[in-house]
Amino acid sequence: MRLSHLLRGISAAAILTMHPPAMAADWTLEGYDSHVELNWDDLYEEGTHYRIDVSSDGGQKWQTRKETNGSFALDFVRDMGANLQLKYRLMAVEDDKATEIASGTASTRDFTDDELLNMVQKYTFRYFWEYAEPSSGMARERIPFMDEDGDIVTTGGTGFGIAAIITAAERGWITRETAVARLNKMTDHLEQFERFKGMWAHWYTADDLNAFNFSKFDDGGDIVESAFMMQGLLTARQYFDSDNKEEKRLRQRITVLWEDMDWQWYTQGRDILYWHWSKNYGWKMNHPIKGYNEALIVYVLAASSPTNPISAKPYHDGWASWENETFRNYSEYYGITLPLGNKVNMGGPLFFAHYSFMGLDPRGLRDRYANYWEQNRRHTLINRAYSIDNPFGWEGYGEDFWGLTAGDMVPVGYTAHAPGAERDHGTIAPTAALSSMPYTPEESMKVLKNLYRNHGKHLFGRMGFFDGINLSVSGDPETQVRNTYLAIDQGPIVGMIENYRSALLWNTFMKDKDVQRGLKKLGFSVDRNVRTRLNAKSDQEPSS
Repeated sequence: MRLSHLLRGISAAAILTMHPPAMAADWTLEGYDSHVELNWDDLYEEGTHYRIDVSSDGGQKWQTRKETNGSFALDFVRDMGANLQLKYRLMAVEDDKATEIASGTASTRDFTDDELLNMVQKYTFRYFWEYAEPSSGMARERIPFMDEDGDIVTTGGTGFGIAAIITAAERGWITRETAVARLNKMTDHLEQFERFKGMWAHWYTADDLNAFNFSKFDDGGDIVESAFMMQGLLTARQYFDSDNKEEKRLRQRITVLWEDMDWQWYTQGRDILYWHWSKNYGWKMNHPIKGYNEALIVYVLAASSPTNPISAKPYHDGWASWENETFRNYSEYYGITLPLGNKVNMGGPLFFAHYSFMGLDPRGLRDRYANYWEQNRRHTLINRAYSIDNPFGWEGYGEDFWGLTAGDMVPVGYTAHAPGAERDHGTIAPTAALSSMPYTPEESMKVLKNLYRNHGKHLFGRMGFFDGINLSVSGDPETQVRNTYLAIDQGPIVGMIENYRSALLWNTFMKDKDVQRGLKKLGFSVDRNVRTRLNAKSDQEPSS
């Protein structure tokens, strides 16, 4: 609707008393299952704010829903009912005088499960597309970012964001051409960023090409974050396979970056990989990667390298040693036996089942230590069962409110949430259950519907679900939500839901010949019968 329509009904005197419009504007309304999204151009200068009114009876009675200085709003309307026909009006307010400048209608309706999944993915994707750091296209570490650190971009989070971009291109939210252009912008910077034997640092500052210290001695290569990045890049190398200049250029550049990674260096000549190396501090971090955690993909890629691979010994003697107390588990929790992971925290936070498996397909994947589909499914079910048991009596925990993983705490802080006294602080992270959708679809959907329909007014924003919610925090519902977004939590929501819906990322990454060779070297095999059985849901054609 153009400016002439927006200003219809406003008297000449009213126009003269308000700041003149800065530009022509459109007013858009889109209804979903439980909310309406409203967007408009900011027509007025400082001093004017906006009020959103709604009517459910065609304009006979109005109620104010929002007041804002911005040009965007989400109106959660479940308090008014379901399957609604609504009329909205946009009011410009200046000096306590309100003037209607636009009106329109929107409707809500009960969404199918697939429509809800599509909605959550598409909203979450905005983090990596609309709110990426503009000069590099990389994902910001968090939004809003910490003032004392500045605008930090993240290596691993960007790798997850690449998976989100591939998903968006497949589903038609963006064009294939714009996706390739964004990825080529990223690789421009990935080539120029200071690297450490071919590895990237955990963080970089957005306005230069130098590593930003993640901690005092962590100012160099981080092979876990680098593996998350390369998992995304190798998936892109397989997906963007057209014979045109820009896609060929992207594939070639990814190959060079992949071949530059010196995995052997990060063994220090021993039978294990080390997480960090710094030009300034050498191996001072002294963090061997062992025991079961989020880093399985590191060993898979290190064995898969066409130029600087490790042998199988670091995997079997370092990472997977049976003598390592944090690797072998085989304890029973809530009637479920868990093959691998920390015993104290019942396998640890749920991101162990997400980060390495954005591309690495666990369906039927096994080695001498575990069946990785069963490992991840059981880990998720145990995490859920613990929340239902709720030994510390946190408010809200139950069948539709579970999920302990790394993320922001409510009201403040950050930690790797997991079962147990030291790790369970009452904060549920939406990414935990949502990113577990492939393993526990029915159970995860209950969480999605509860968080969206019952808590969405405070928990769901412009880029999907905020990072954490803790109903045990006293006060207004707004104080029970940590209204931040983190790249490492946003990315798995898009990617793992897509793997549930279509197996797109799994099928694409697993086609890589280097990866196939690395898995074989480490002794992995795939039970095709299991994969075929689990493919029943994900073989559907993607739909928008």
